[in-house]
Parts: sequence; C-alpha cells; structure tokens
Amino acid sequence: MAEDKKNILFVSKEDLVLFLKRASGKPFVATQINNWIYNKFVFDFDSMLNISKNMREILKQNFFFDLPKIETIQKSFDGTKKYLLKLKDDMFIEMVMIPNPKKKTVCISSQVGCARNCKFCATAKLGLIRNLTVSETLGQILLVSKELFPYKLTNIVFMGMGEPLDNYENVLQAIRFIKSEDRLRFSPRRVTISTSGVIPGINKLAEENLNIKLAVSLNSAVNEKRNEIMPINKTYPLDELKNTLLNFRKKTNFRITFEYIMIKNFNMDNSDIKALRKFVGDISCKINIIPWNPVGNLTFKSPSKYEIDEFRNKLQENLNIAITLRNSRGQDIDAACGQLVAKKCQGRDNGFIL
Repeated sequence: MAEDKKNILFVSKEDLVLFLKRASGKPFVATQINNWIYNKFVFDFDSMLNISKNMREILKQNFFFDLPKIETIQKSFDGTKKYLLKLKDDMFIEMVMIPNPKKKTVCISSQVGCARNCKFCATAKLGLIRNLTVSETLGQILLVSKELFPYKLTNIVFMGMGEPLDNYENVLQAIRFIKSEDRLRFSPRRVTISTSGVIPGINKLAEENLNIKLAVSLNSAVNEKRNEIMPINKTYPLDELKNTLLNFRKKTNFRITFEYIMIKNFNMDNSDIKALRKFVGDISCKINIIPWNPVGNLTFKSPSKYEIDEFRNKLQENLNIAITLRNSRGQDIDAACGQLVAKKCQGRDNGFIL
C-alpha cells in the first residue's frame, strides 16, 4: 500500500493519466474515473464497475476520497433540506439545499463559526473556530450534487456559516476546481459570494477576473446603526465600503446584490430609507429585503407582514432599482438566513437557547 495516498479530488486529469501509465493502465481510465466522480458523483472506487477490479485495487492503494460525513438531514415543509456535516476533527458545519422548479441552489459554509460577530446571526455565537479546507468546501458541493442526482445543481451561494472573504484562498481555490473543464465545469456566473464587507477581500476579488457574483450583507446604511449590529463596520465603515464596491462594479459584469435584513423598530423607518437611497443610488445593484429570522434567545423582532409591505413599497417609491422580498426558506428547521449554527459543534450549546 502506498504510504503517501493522495486525495483524488485534487489530482488533475493529466497527473491521473501519468499515474495510470506507470501502473500499466490505459489513459482513458482517467476519463472514466472523472466521469464517475464529477458526472455520477460516485465516491467509492469499488462502485466504478467499468474499471477492472485489479485497477480499482490499485486506485484504492494510492488514492482516497476526502469528504465531510453527512450526520443528519432535516427537511422543511417547503422542500428545503439542511445537512449537518461532520468534519475529520469532529467539528460540525451546516449546508442548505434550496429547491425551486427551475433552480437547485446550495448554500455552503466557509468556516466553522465566524469571527465577525453580527448581532442578529446564530453562527456569530460560535465565534471563529477555524477555516474550512479546500476539500471541505468542495466536499459540500459534491455531497449535495450526489444527493440531487440525476438532477443538477444550478447555483452555489457562499452564504452559510462563516465569512467567505476571511477564508479567501481556500474559497477561491474551491471555485477554480469546480469550474475547471475536467471537473464540474460549473459556470462561475452561477456562484455568489456573500460578505459582511471585508474590503481587502473585495479588492482582491475584483482582480481575479472570475466573473462571480458579489452579495453584501448591508442591513443599514447608517453608520451608527450598522456599528451596533455589525462590528465590522467599525473597521470598514460605509463610505470606504461604498468606494470599494464602486471599484468592484467597474471590473465585473454583474450588479451587486445588497442583502437587507429587516429588524422591527430598528432599520425600517424613513431615515433608514433615505440613508439607503444615498448609499446605493449610484451603484448598479439590486436589493434583497429579508425579514429577520428568529435566533435562539436574541431579542430582535421580526416585522409583521404589514410592516414588510409598507417598507417595500416605500423603497420602491424612493429607489429606482430592483427590490426583491426574499421569503425565508426552511425556517421551521432553522435553515433560513442567519440561523445556521451547527448545534453539535464542539458539543457546546453555544451560550444561548436553541
């Protein structure tokens, strides 16, 4: 048995062909292997039945699959599925699959926990435990693709646990892997990275020429209010964030999406609308408004349907941009925006009532 087994997910097709030649195999077997992994989502060499038994044994001796383990799956009444995934070090993360008639979207995590401490978010209660590896990030996409098969995953959003731009290199490497021709051939234009406003990461992303979409968790265009619920604003305040986003927009083909969580009696009055109009008015963008989803024992309140409709109508009257009300999916299984916390993480109760 080889002492230095390799994770086959990170072996290029070219290197796989070279290995096969050394092992007296046929080069076309590399295509067969990739077809099993990236088209049929089979992660077990013994199940690759059009490959000879002898070659399967050679592959098992030299390669392995490094994927998170699905611990539990919860299904919402609306079809949303939440996956609790166990990592090799017994840490846990969550990912969410959101089905629509024409789209299958996976919301994946980039960190175990998060350092940004947004006051309305369950993940923030964990603090940052660690970054996910490239394999753990890529593994989420492969696992949900296997679950969906024969249907295809259409969209990937980095909106799960963690701040993606705080784990920049691993997230970008995972994106490069999934878009490569000998793997998933996934279009980067169907990938969205959501950030709380990490300016250095946004600037780096602008230079990547990846053509992926950017979403910004804004939640208030008033510095004092944003400071209160998003401590990152004290480091990267709104005026600096806006200049960064204007620069980013010049280098991409897509409008920026602003995510605005509506919190009752906090960020939904006329002054909030005025500040929002000033902030986004000269940015090519759209706004997703999202009712705050209850989290543990946090004291924020969700707006009523009447308050949501009134706020939305006022926004549409005052802003000449697309405003979309994003209905919360999977709220009954704590899979909606801001609710991901991986309750088993480190065996802790995370300091608040779940």
